[in-house]
Parts: sequence; C-alpha cells; structure tokens
Amino acid sequence: MKIKYLVIRFSSIGDIVLTSPVVRCLKNQVIDAEVHFVTKSRFACLVNQNPYIDKVHLLTGNINDLIARLKEENFDYIIDLHHNLRSSRIKSRLKCPAFTFNKLNIEKYLLVNFKINRLPEIHIVDRYLETLSVFDVVNDGEGLDFFIPEQENFNLKELPEEFRKGYIAFVIAGTRATKKLPEQKAAEICNSIDFPVILLGGEQEQEAGESILRQSKGNVLNFAGKVGLNQSASLVRDASLVLSNDTGLMHIAAAFNKKILSFWGNTVPAFGMTPYNAHPASEMMEVAGLKCRPCSKLGYRKCPKKHFKCMEDQNVERAVQWINRNF
Repeated sequence: MKIKYLVIRFSSIGDIVLTSPVVRCLKNQVIDAEVHFVTKSRFACLVNQNPYIDKVHLLTGNINDLIARLKEENFDYIIDLHHNLRSSRIKSRLKCPAFTFNKLNIEKYLLVNFKINRLPEIHIVDRYLETLSVFDVVNDGEGLDFFIPEQENFNLKELPEEFRKGYIAFVIAGTRATKKLPEQKAAEICNSIDFPVILLGGEQEQEAGESILRQSKGNVLNFAGKVGLNQSASLVRDASLVLSNDTGLMHIAAAFNKKILSFWGNTVPAFGMTPYNAHPASEMMEVAGLKCRPCSKLGYRKCPKKHFKCMEDQNVERAVQWINRNF
C-alpha cells in the first residue's frame, strides 16, 4: 500500500534545487513511498522532470483552489520545507501529520543585526533531511539533482568554434543587487583571462551582460536573458568552470559537481547555503573583516552603507589565479 507524502517548497530556484536530496532519499528509502511536490507555477520546470517525484502540484493563484486539489489526494504525511503562512494553511486544512523545517529565523536575525553567530554549522540540505528522520531516512551522500529535458539542452554546435573547446560559465545573476558582483569587476576578470566566457542570468541581467560584453576583449558571449533556465543549466553543466554569485544557478552547478568559484556579498556562507557537495576544487570568495556583513539574509537594491565593499573589494587577482589553475 502506497504511503503518500506531500513535500512543500514554493520558491525559489536555489531553495528548490536544495530540496532534491529530500525527495530522492524519501523515494528510495521508504518502501512504497509516493512523493508529491507543491511549488509555484513559475518553478515547475525545476521539478517536472524529477524521476523521484510522482506528481507535481502548482500554486497558480488562489491557494484555496490548491488546497481543495490537495485534499483530494488524502496524503499520509506532509514535509514542509518552506515554513511560511501558505504552507501553514495547507497543513492546517489537510489535517495530517506534518514535519516542518526550522528556518532558524531568530539565529539569522542575531547574525544580521548583532553579528552574533548562533547558527549551527550544518548545511541547509542536512537540515531539510532532518525532517525525515522519523522515517529512518538518512543522507545518501549523492548530493543534489537537477534534470534537464532533452529538448531543452543547449546545442553546443551553435557556439563559436573556440567556445566548443571549453568555456567558463559566469553567472552574473542574483535576487538582489547586493548579491551581485559589480559589472566592472566581472569585466575585469573576463579581461584578465584568455579563456572563452559565457555570461548567464535572467532578463534583469541582460543589460549588465551587454555592459560586460562591451568592456570585454572579445572572449565573452552574453546569454543573460536570452536563453531559458534549462538551457542555462545545460550550459553550466557543460562548462569547464563556473563563476557565480550566491544564486540559483550556483546550486545547479553543484548538482553537476562543477568546479565553482562563488562570490559572496551581503550574504555569508554561515547561513548554510554554500554549494553542496561541490567539486573539491571549488572555492568561495568573500571580503574578510567587514563588520557590516551580513547586512541581510536576502539582500538590498543598494548597499545600505553606500560603499559596497563586500563586492567592490573582491580580489580579482585571486579569482584569476583560481581560473588559471583549474581550467
């Protein structure tokens, strides 16, 4: 007899990718587990191809409509990996046993506002997996998953010949400006290396990508805002190296075990969302000794201190050395 689980994570790209070990371990380790996943409709592409998920439910507008559909499923258990008002409403209405992820908001508040670090040295993936301990589910050590539909792979034959021999995927995206490496810093890195670079990001990064392209010495292609998420993911998968801000494609790169050089601005690795089980050559770059970091767990449109040293003072020479060492 099937045991039906509902896993809840509404957003966003990185957070959903980080739930992939949960659904895989649950499906593989619980006999007759039927795993359902609920997320926002715009993130459906992150879970639709996951073979460990039996059914995806989408929040498209009215949460009451979603709840009505979910009630028809008669779930045995809920695994709440979002822990917000919406997920609480679902748990309340479905009236089945629920296991909820602890977001550690008080600990994050203390770190952001008073620089008191009470956060456990545990990655968020392992804290997600703690919600399954009652079912004797353990971490299988296989890292993250990301599945790309065959038809959405980027055709590398469309790249210029020099890029087909190997390229660097440079993820210039970020949910907030204070999580993004400044354009001039990214351009400086690109101009300091002799390898092809493909810029990746969303539509909001397209203009920044064009700016970096204009400043480049001819070794850059700007695909930010020009290809979809799955095509971006396939370009990350096929890259020789990945440079990235703290953003969703960074976690997708970790799912493909890439060598990642990540840049950290207003956020800090102590939040527990570093590249999970990434290639051992991966490194994280952050400006040490800034009393203002972290200034937020999410980020701002502008640096609240107006100096933006956490990104402006990133060491370009060190980044170039890492690239030359690992390409």
